[in-house]
Amino acid sequence: MSKTYSSAEHAYREVKERILTGALPGGELISEGEVAAALGTSRTPVREAFLRLETEGWMRLYPKRGALVVPIPPDEAEHVAHARHVVETAAVRALVAADPGAVAAPLRASLNRQRALAATDDLDAFAVEDTDFHRTYVVAAGNPLLSGFYDSLRERQRRMNSVALRRGPLDIDRIIDQHARLTELIAARDVDGFAAALIEHLAGVHQLELRGL
Repeated sequence: MSKTYSSAEHAYREVKERILTGALPGGELISEGEVAAALGTSRTPVREAFLRLETEGWMRLYPKRGALVVPIPPDEAEHVAHARHVVETAAVRALVAADPGAVAAPLRASLNRQRALAATDDLDAFAVEDTDFHRTYVVAAGNPLLSGFYDSLRERQRRMNSVALRRGPLDIDRIIDQHARLTELIAARDVDGFAAALIEHLAGVHQLELRGL
């Protein structure tokens, strides 16, 4: 791997992480020079990183002006929440038809990590753990097509979670309580109860009115 490629990959990962965590909010205009100085590198790898991020839809480049961090589209949160509800409910339905007991332990372990992160006010790490909590039972359902589609939403979920946590005021303890409720409903094989609780959870966290669910 060339030094240029390695630097470009590093710049890509760093800038993308800042977008996903909300450290670079949507609508902000940044320059290659600013990022290069912050990362201690030249502009060339940063330019390559920006081009890659533009291809993925995270940035919009304006020659001689800089790069605009693309804001979350107004309807994206609702679309992602709808897709999540469909996939997560389908996964739980398949899971409870088999044996939901095996997933209870990792879900409860996640709840413990969430409580620890909430206590330290580490919002970025909490956003990642939140996303991983939901992914746990999707993967446990054993359908690679569902898991693959869900993973395609992962980065959008992370950004949405980070924005929601930073928007404030947001009751993180309530989010954890809702996660605990979802865990118990899975363990009880209550798919209908899970589906209803998930609507309440997604609508509350992202301040949405989930129509049609």
